[in-house]
Parts: sequence; structure tokens; C-alpha cells
Amino acid sequence: MNILHEDLGFSRMPQDVMHTAQTVNVVPKLLMEQQNVKSLDEALRNVPGITASVGEGEGGMSGDQFLIRGFQAQNDIYEDGLRDFGVYNRDSFDYDHVTVIKGPSSEVFGNGTTGGAINNVTKTPHLGNSYGGQFSGGSGQYYRGTLDVNQQIGESTAVRIVGMGNENNEVGRDYVYSHRWGIAPSIAFGLGKPTTLTLEYFHQTDNRIPDYGVPLLTKPGTSIARPATEFGVSRKNWYGTSYDQDDSNVDMLTAHLKHELNSHISFYDDLRGGMYERYFSASQEACDSTCNAEFFSSNPEAAVVDRRGSKGGPEPYQQDDWSVQNVFSTIAKFNTGSVKHQIIAGWDVEHIYDRRTNYAYNYNGLNGTKTDTTSLLHPSANAPGLLLGGVGQYASNLVDISGVGSALYKTGSATDVGAFFSDQVWFTPWFSATAGFRWDNWNSHYAANGGAVAQGVSYGQNQGTFNPTVHLMYTPNENVMVYFNWSQSTTPLGLYVTNSSEPLKSSTQGFKPERSSLYEIGAKYNAFRGRMGFTVSAFRLEKGNAMLTDPSTGDVTSSSDRQRNQGFELSASGEILKNWNVIATYAYYDATTVASLTAADVGKRIQYAPKNSATFWTTYTIAPASPWNVTFGGGLTWRNGVWLDAANTERVPSTVEWDAMISHSFLKHWKVAMNGYNLSNRLNYSSLFSDRVTPAIGRSFLFNISASY
Repeated sequence: MNILHEDLGFSRMPQDVMHTAQTVNVVPKLLMEQQNVKSLDEALRNVPGITASVGEGEGGMSGDQFLIRGFQAQNDIYEDGLRDFGVYNRDSFDYDHVTVIKGPSSEVFGNGTTGGAINNVTKTPHLGNSYGGQFSGGSGQYYRGTLDVNQQIGESTAVRIVGMGNENNEVGRDYVYSHRWGIAPSIAFGLGKPTTLTLEYFHQTDNRIPDYGVPLLTKPGTSIARPATEFGVSRKNWYGTSYDQDDSNVDMLTAHLKHELNSHISFYDDLRGGMYERYFSASQEACDSTCNAEFFSSNPEAAVVDRRGSKGGPEPYQQDDWSVQNVFSTIAKFNTGSVKHQIIAGWDVEHIYDRRTNYAYNYNGLNGTKTDTTSLLHPSANAPGLLLGGVGQYASNLVDISGVGSALYKTGSATDVGAFFSDQVWFTPWFSATAGFRWDNWNSHYAANGGAVAQGVSYGQNQGTFNPTVHLMYTPNENVMVYFNWSQSTTPLGLYVTNSSEPLKSSTQGFKPERSSLYEIGAKYNAFRGRMGFTVSAFRLEKGNAMLTDPSTGDVTSSSDRQRNQGFELSASGEILKNWNVIATYAYYDATTVASLTAADVGKRIQYAPKNSATFWTTYTIAPASPWNVTFGGGLTWRNGVWLDAANTERVPSTVEWDAMISHSFLKHWKVAMNGYNLSNRLNYSSLFSDRVTPAIGRSFLFNISASY
């Protein structure tokens, strides 16, 4: 389980982790199997510095919303190097392993990637036959089955089918559940030949209840708001209504073509089309000053929360999206005299389209006001007087977006055309340098009409971006690399077409794109004949022209804030002794706002960025070749408490989760296992936002039986 041997899973970064001049965290296949990982969110809990965020603003986005080193990565999720534009909760049934490339990486991936990029490497056909399946059941009425079949056909063709069915409630949370299924068939031609074509189809259907957690409260006499559950409110409390639903259908068709012209030149073409359908309706509770005062009074039962948020959102909507992306790249290896080169060059074209139909509620509240409240202590999903209208019904109650109005229909689209080039030059066998860049033309549009916006409004922008990178690498032998990395990234306004409802701003408002720069030095070391891998890195990440998003309305404002995150990261992975494996990580972040138009925010910590975080997982197998074999394992996930706002007035406590597993293999191909999660039943928090947090699962257990032939 030495992660330095893992590949990154796509042609534009062809080296393994060991020879990539950047901090890379890997969640390997074996670790996901031992932990019985079932989603991308669960896999990323093994990576320090990643936090999950619930939806924001009028759009109320949920799905996978991650932050890396405190910076948004909601549009930086990839599969096999191609962007996954969808807004949904990703099941991990089709993942071979997950890599997280930290720091600005726009030269490779295009615009975005301020904190880094998440790349999921999928299960693809291989030569030889293999058949596997498993079933899990346990706490929270958890039932899950998966199937993985690979069949070789002829000399160089193979097909693979991976499938999943999953039903579960959320341990420690009322009403919350997920019912989903997925299938991922694929076929590969020319395996082991100079030309290989792999075709993959992916489908996932999910019917779940969105969970916006609990509100924050400020105890009288204090100035820091904390989760309501820290003051005795039940961790099970869910503040939604019977209308809340998150139904998604995802379909993606992908083609990967590789052609090795000769030992020096290889061509790659990666093409993906995706269709995403989603109906989303959620309650975004808010506890205002009256609610807060009543809770801390002599009659806390009187405290009520507003489920429509402080400014009337979010509202239900139907989202219909499609996307297409094609990346062509070439890798050329040659010498100019005694100097060795590796050039990577190509182009990237993508288009994304988002169409939303908004629905509105009819409120039969006091004096006709928009009232949808429930008890803070004893919430009920029943909302008397709250009626959900059809298309265009109750249009006057649609949420009012600043600069747009109350729109019934919203459309967003963007086209990006990019070209990239890099050259790694070996001046000597032990010293090399890479210089590269990517140029993009970003053309995006937003339109809204219907409802109270009958005439319609529209915005658009056309922007060119240039993102360079430089690496210096010292490799005295095959087991050591010391490197320096400088890279930049750009995040233009409107980048999150499917992930956010925010409108573009007119050119007269002078919004500049966010710009980020990374300075990093590090070292990687293969020890004990490759059994163990160690990494260390120190970095400084600077971000300018930060955009601020209102948590209730989704309004975007230019802040001119400059933010800086600097620190270091460590990791160790592999086999310490025979049959004893370990993977451990640690990250320290000094994350600060260094300049802001809000003078009081200068010197404050960046929201969502923990000062310290670490993960640890270890397993030991007793008598692995005998009928009485047994594997014990366990580990820790730890994260310091983090601030939830730029002013550092809202804070969530630290996360400490202890997990464990035990397994036994029998009859050569079968295995039984038991996993325990959050064994101390500690009140942790999994998803964060500026005015609420979601309690993580309580103590739970899963039993698993699997077969592999």
C-alpha cells in the first residue's frame, strides 16, 4: 500500500506519485476495501485538508461540495482526467482509487483548481478474467450489494461490468436516507497493443433526503456562535419538510483512445458526454436573534427556526444539464544532444449547459407573510399551510435574486477552449526542470426569464486566461526526489455553471477573476526496497480577488480580499513489517486573510481551513496463508475546529473519529468482515457552511461478505 507507486490515472500527468512534483494524496483500492468505502465523501476522509460543504445561496446546492485547503473545489472533480460537471453524491462502486492533486493545477486541468483537483480513477477492462461481488448490511437499515465482472474476449479485448444497489438511513439523523443504484459497463479493444480504445458508460440513480444540519447559536455573554447541538439540541433533529427531496439521474459516456506511434511518441484522445437530471427541494433553516434569545431563556421550548432561511430561500427546482469535453494530448520523448526531453502538448474543448425551472411555495402564514417555521427543539416535517405550486404557480413567491428578480427559468452555459504545453528537460540524469503553460478562452452566459422577470435579463463574458507552471526536480537515485513547484490558477466568474445559481455580472461592475499562486518545496522517498513511501512538503498558497457569496441569497460580490494558506504536509504509507501495513497523513495550515476591504477581517483565519488535521489507518494480518487467518485494522480521523465565516465569529468543534475492522478469508475466494465507525459515538460534524453544520453519523457497524475469483 505504498502510495508512491500509484499512477494518477490520465495522460496529462503520466508519472506516478513518486515522480510528480506536487503534493499528491492517494486513497488506494486496498484502503477503500478495508474501510468498506461507499462514496467519494467517505474516501476523501482519508485526505487531510479536505472538508465537505453543504449547499449555499438561493440555489441551495447539495451533492459533493468539497473544499481543499479551505478553497472551493466544487468544480474540480474529475474522472480519469475529464471533468465531472454533475451536482450529485458520487457512489464509489466504480472507483479503483482516488487521487487528490493539491494546489493550483490550471496548467493541467484548466480554470479552477485553487486548492487542487480530485481525480477518480475508474475500473476499466483488463486482460484475464475476474469475478467479484459483495453484500453489506448493518446499522441504519444499511443494505448494499456490488458486482464486478471482467471477461477477456480473444487476444486483446475485454469487457467489464460493475454494478451497485444501495439503501440506507443515516445513523444519528432523523428522516435522512439514500436509495441509489448504478451500473458501469465498459469494453476495451487492443489491450497490450500499440492502439487501445476503451469505451465506458456510467449511470447512477439516487433518491435521497438532503440534510442541511442544525443552525448555529450564540450563548449570551459570548461572541462565538456554535452548533445548536453543542448546547443540548438533539443531534437527530432534522429541520426539513415532507417536500424535501434530492432525486438525480447521471449518465456519462466516455471514450479513451491511446496510440503509441513508436517508443518516442504517443497520442491520446479522451472524449466524454454527460447528461444530468435533478429535482432538488431542501429546507435551509435559520435561527435568528429572536430564536436564539428564546432558546437561552427560561422557556427554550418557544424557540422556532425559519425553514426558508433568513432571506426566503432556497426554493425547489428542476435541473437539466448536459456537457461534452474532448481532450487531445501528445507525449513526445526525444534527445537534443545530451539533453533529454519529454513534451506534453494538446488541446481541451468543453461545453456545459444548465437549465433550471424554479418552483415556489404558497404560504398561509401570519398576515400573509412567508412563514414556514418549526420548533428548534422538537422539529416536525409537517408544515401546515405550506403548499408547493406547479410551474408558474405562486410566481410572486419566487426568491428575488439581486440584479435579476424573481425568475421562473434560469439558463447558464459556458464554452472553454484551451491549449497546453509543457517540456520536462533532463540536464543531467539527476536534475530536470519542467516549464509549462495553459491558455484558455472562457465564454459564459447567464439568462433568466419568466415569473416577475417577463422581459428577461442576460449577462455574458468572454475572457482569456493564462496559467504557467515551473518544476525543478533533483533525483540522485530512483528512490529519492526533491522538488520545487511554482504554479498558478485562475477562477473566472461564472465558472460553476452547474454548481451554483449565481448570475454573471455585467462588465461594468469590473469583476476580476480570482488568481492563485503556489510555491512548494518537497521530498519523496521510497524506503526499505520500496515497501514504504514517505513524503514531506512545505507550501505557500496565495489567492487574490476572492469572491464572496451570500449564504442565503447566493449574491456574489467582489471582495478584493487576499488570502494566504501556508504550511506543511507529511505522509507515510506501506508495509512496516511483514503483514503490517500503515497509511498516515498530517497537515498543518496557517491560513490567513492578509488584505480585505473589511479591515476587521485582516489577520483572521480563512474559513473551513483547519490548523491541524491527520489521518491514520493500520492493519495486521495473522497467519495469512492458513485457514485461521484474521486481519485486524483501525484508524483515526482528526481535524481541528474551524471557523465558518471570514470574521471568525462562528466555529465548529474538532472532529475525532475512531474506526476499526476485522476480517477473515476462507475457501480461498471468500471473505467476511465487520467494520465499526465512530466507535466513541462522538458528536462530529461532516458538512459545513457559514450558518449551519451537519452532524456526522453516530456509532455504526456494517457486516460484509464478499467473493473474488
